[in-house]
Amino acid sequence: MIPRTVFNEEHEQFRDTVRKFLEKEALPFHAQWEKDGQVDRGLWKKAGEMGFLCPQVPEEYGGLNLDFGYNAVIDEEISRFNLTGIGWGLHSDIAVPYIINYGSEAQKRKYLPQCISGDMVTAIAMTEPGAGSDLQGVRTTAIKNGDHYVLNGSKTFITNGQHANLVIVVAKTNPGEGASGVSLLLVEADSPGFKKGTNLEKVGMKAQDTSELFFDDVKVPAENLLGAEGQGFIYLMQELPQERLSVAIGATANAEAALSWTVDYVRERKAFGKPVSAFQNTQFKLAELAAELAAMRVFVDRCLELHYAHKLDVATAAKAKLLATDFQCKLLDECVQLHGGYGYMWEYPIARAWADARVQRIYAGTNEIMKLIISRELLQ
Repeated sequence: MIPRTVFNEEHEQFRDTVRKFLEKEALPFHAQWEKDGQVDRGLWKKAGEMGFLCPQVPEEYGGLNLDFGYNAVIDEEISRFNLTGIGWGLHSDIAVPYIINYGSEAQKRKYLPQCISGDMVTAIAMTEPGAGSDLQGVRTTAIKNGDHYVLNGSKTFITNGQHANLVIVVAKTNPGEGASGVSLLLVEADSPGFKKGTNLEKVGMKAQDTSELFFDDVKVPAENLLGAEGQGFIYLMQELPQERLSVAIGATANAEAALSWTVDYVRERKAFGKPVSAFQNTQFKLAELAAELAAMRVFVDRCLELHYAHKLDVATAAKAKLLATDFQCKLLDECVQLHGGYGYMWEYPIARAWADARVQRIYAGTNEIMKLIISRELLQ
């Protein structure tokens, strides 16, 4: 592979610590967590103690004030082990940055230390039964009534939905408006009228707690408005590039791991009296995948460098998400084929990775939406 320059020595030392932690505290238990439908809540506390949660939080709120490269290292190592039940990426890369960037001083001091320690797990509730990638179409409402908002509606496919203590809810504070009527609210899980549905049974990512959320006349204090009223859609658009970059980072790391598993398998597996790796079809398939993967790695690393410099634009992030997740699914499908019947067995990592990866082309905005974003930049 082409040498990587996006991480420094401190990043790599941190990576070694993360990898050893996951090997000890997560990898041996993930199969059971898949059966349970969620990871052990204690893993979050252990991660907090190790400094693995929200590394970007400023020091004045108890954080380490590190660059996003540390988030990327964690994302990569989780993806290399295919530990898809662990929802730290949603927490650290996606939800908590909203509080860092738009929260009031009181909100930051109240919530950020608990997010860092693992005492508080966050989620962000965008998707609804009738509104997925179309965020302007949300029907959940939050109507101002004196010193609070009255929140009504439902959300679905919410990552960390069962574990979450704090949920950033996308709602219409002015239902008569489109995007300008969208606001963000910080809703605590013990609020009266807030109920969590059952853990959703998915095709893959079986260890990740994914839930429906229901809001029935939930009174949300006015001080729990995140940022300014009516600015929620703008905040979402500003934060989505980092979310999509995180998805691309995980997709690329997972593809690298899957290719490695497959190379090992075809060297050992025999057919017609010789290793599967001896067949030209196997060699050509692996060569094609390795070449495309090398190009993907260079592009995603460049996007990460741009993000360090606050220069990753919306369209480029969309390209990264589109290309990386499409390629991840393509590679995994080819690798399952090279495993033969064993590739379809759940006990093999390649089968679980194949099932887990399919949703990557759906969440964080479907890949069709990514194409719309890219085409708008081209045709404006």
